[in-house]
Amino acid sequence: MSRTLLGVFDAVVFDFDGTLADSHASMMRAYRIFADEYGIDFEEAKRYTGMPTEAVARILLPADIAPAAGLRIDELESSNTEGVVPLPGAVAALDAVPQARLAIATSCTDRLITARMAAAGLPLPDVTVTRDMVVNGKPAPDSFLLAADRLGVDPARCVVLEDAPAGVRGARDAGCATIGIRTHHTDQEIGADWCVDTLADLSFENTDEGVRISRIA
Repeated sequence: MSRTLLGVFDAVVFDFDGTLADSHASMMRAYRIFADEYGIDFEEAKRYTGMPTEAVARILLPADIAPAAGLRIDELESSNTEGVVPLPGAVAALDAVPQARLAIATSCTDRLITARMAAAGLPLPDVTVTRDMVVNGKPAPDSFLLAADRLGVDPARCVVLEDAPAGVRGARDAGCATIGIRTHHTDQEIGADWCVDTLADLSFENTDEGVRISRIA
């Protein structure tokens, strides 16, 4: 087994869905109920999964009911967590990175990330940046800039692990290095500095200089 050093970083910021855990089945259940309740085509609604819920509602529904509809999506997703499971390497990665260097930056609300992390049996880091905490969600860089600020590190010394092109774009605009996870997209679609199949393809080693991340082959 060989290892290729990708870099040494002051902080490691993880996306949640598609990076640390798989919540696709539970999300589809929630969106099917939402589509039925609001008379929306389910196939159209599911195109926007992964975006902040109010943003989804604003795309699909009149502006006057979008805020309430966004809250309804969040309620349905938070209560439909059966089948949310950690992805390979997630537990080991979160265990390996110390709290002072660790964050999650997610498009989930506070309520949703708490529910999904609990369902997946994953520990919630001290620094968890949710959609509620920023003016602009992904693909804006706000979430990653806030995560770096709360950890007290320069964004240029952070690495972000993301499965979605929009998240990678936001991380790069924040000045962070990026590692893409091929959960749903190809390397070209993701657009990260490096790409791996899962977190299990990486090793995380805490050192005095920072977190050493290597690709395992």
